[in-house]
Amino acid sequence: MARAVSECRVVLASASPRRRELLNLIGIQHEVRPANIDETMRPREAPRRHAERLAREKASAIAVRDPDLIVIGADTVVVVNRKVLGKPANAADAARMLGMLSGREHTVVTAVAVSRGRKLRSAVEEVRVKFRRLRDDEIESYIATGEPMDKAGAYGIQGFGATIVERIEGDYFAVMGLPLVRLVGLMRDVGVKYRFGELGTSAD
Repeated sequence: MARAVSECRVVLASASPRRRELLNLIGIQHEVRPANIDETMRPREAPRRHAERLAREKASAIAVRDPDLIVIGADTVVVVNRKVLGKPANAADAARMLGMLSGREHTVVTAVAVSRGRKLRSAVEEVRVKFRRLRDDEIESYIATGEPMDKAGAYGIQGFGATIVERIEGDYFAVMGLPLVRLVGLMRDVGVKYRFGELGTSAD
């Protein structure tokens, strides 16, 4: 018998407001408990492996305290010319990143992990994104909105950044930070069935 989402005790191990919005979009009630882990990239660690490792570590960090929770962890990085762009440290760093992305294609790598009990499953989505060419004054104006400062690659596709993204090839929601089709599949893998706003759990 299906139980309401709220009764399943879903926790998002991230402070990202975009990920919260996406969970709300598909009717998954949840609480937020950001996982405080070291997000430093390891030497020679590939972007895909890095993002997936962090997503799994975020989910595990919360799940170890309460195995009854359904914990969602996620991580996003932007890759351009083999360089990984995380969140900008300041306005100058954001300008540097946006300058690198201007008029070029890059890859958004988003990993998601789901933990329940002793089960932990993860997956990675890669999306190709193309920016239109940006003038220096446009970059300055965009940074002044504050939107780039808490986002990998210094932009958000769901906000003002929608006007600088020329095209994408792949999962739009992965660019926002949470691939929803992957998420539902991973939930199923750990024994949680999603039914359009409701979750049902099965015995381990």
